Amino acid sequence: MEDKEAIILAQKQSPETRNIPLSWLVGLSTVPLLGMAVAFGIAPATDPRPVELKTVIENIALPQADALNKDDNVYWREVRIQRGDTIASLLNRLQIEDMAAVNFIRSAKDAKTLYQLVPGRSVRAQTTEDGELIALRYIASDNTQLKIDRSGNEFKASEQAAALNARVVMKSGEVRNSLYGATDAAGVPDAIASQMAEVFSSDIDFHLDIRKGDRFAVVYEMLYNNGEPVKTGRVLAAQFVNQGKTYRAVYFKDHEGREGYYTPEGNNLRKAFLRSPLAFSRITSGFTNARFHPILKTWRAHKGVDYGAPTGTPVRATADGTIAIAGKERGYGNIVVIQHKGVFSTAYGHLSAFAKGLHRGSRVNQGDVIGYVGSTGMATGPHLHYEFRVAGVQRNPLTIPMPQSFPIAAQNRNEFLAAARPLNAQLELLSGLNLASVE
Repeated sequence: MEDKEAIILAQKQSPETRNIPLSWLVGLSTVPLLGMAVAFGIAPATDPRPVELKTVIENIALPQADALNKDDNVYWREVRIQRGDTIASLLNRLQIEDMAAVNFIRSAKDAKTLYQLVPGRSVRAQTTEDGELIALRYIASDNTQLKIDRSGNEFKASEQAAALNARVVMKSGEVRNSLYGATDAAGVPDAIASQMAEVFSSDIDFHLDIRKGDRFAVVYEMLYNNGEPVKTGRVLAAQFVNQGKTYRAVYFKDHEGREGYYTPEGNNLRKAFLRSPLAFSRITSGFTNARFHPILKTWRAHKGVDYGAPTGTPVRATADGTIAIAGKERGYGNIVVIQHKGVFSTAYGHLSAFAKGLHRGSRVNQGDVIGYVGSTGMATGPHLHYEFRVAGVQRNPLTIPMPQSFPIAAQNRNEFLAAARPLNAQLELLSGLNLASVE
């Protein structure tokens, strides 16, 4: 019976299928018995016959070399500045073989910006295929764009503010050793790390409070020119989880130009006083009633906090106020005393120098540089001696409760909440998904 069925199937084969093994056809006829079925269909009016293919070769006339426009043979090249680069090495990598251009760049007064070579920045040049310079573009560290353009055999250099556009970047990370180590690992620029530390400086002492396992999330602006990152912008929102406690900040600027950082509820993060007058350092001696003085060799009270830092480190005013003293005073050496509102004053001792223009009666704002770390007076090494005084009496600045600043004004509250909502959502995204970077 099986042989007869095979013969019948073989007789019904079309010419196109006669070369298919008979066992395949028999196998297909028995597939439904195995519990499987395959269906094939052909759309109506479809011609199943093979399509005839033809190869067509045509001669196309090409333009002569001398008919090509010279503008079609120019190239934009871009190189990134490396450590140790010189003007000569940059021009060589840009494949500029144009002595007239080289001499112009070396001598032109308006081209001196190119000598501010910042590693990581890019230089773009437009040249002919023979290496003649047509145009050159470079943005220096002060965001000034140098433009060199050729007109015939003449060159012209000009400088102008670079046109920058902002992009939002979101990053997060975990502290292993230090804040800077964590931000470096996450690819966060140092300028943003410093801003973030400043934002939370009234609540977190980054000298004492940081612990392994603390986490941060930050949303910030990065400014670009022609697709190249040029500089960091401002922190738009940030979150820091310190010893299990979460701190969150969002940036807000009202229609009158007042700006600052606030909690999602609208409370001002800027306290009346910063916790520390230095951005980053270490405490070498705390506030105590009994300390062995390293120079006097006696036990005596130490009514301030010493911060160890290199000579020349900027010292910041911890609050708005008026300069009461800017001069020398016995063991303090060079000292600045600031009188703040009410009964509060602060003192900054052992300074190597005062900020330019600082004098008695000067008004200073919180965060302004008032001087620089030194070792004047009775000091064994460079450090800052900082005192927080209430009615002339020294108090421990690390433990005393700091006064609060004013929250969002009632008339701006709805505007603030509308602006804060998407920033909070971005922080939630970073916290919930544990992202390292979103750009």
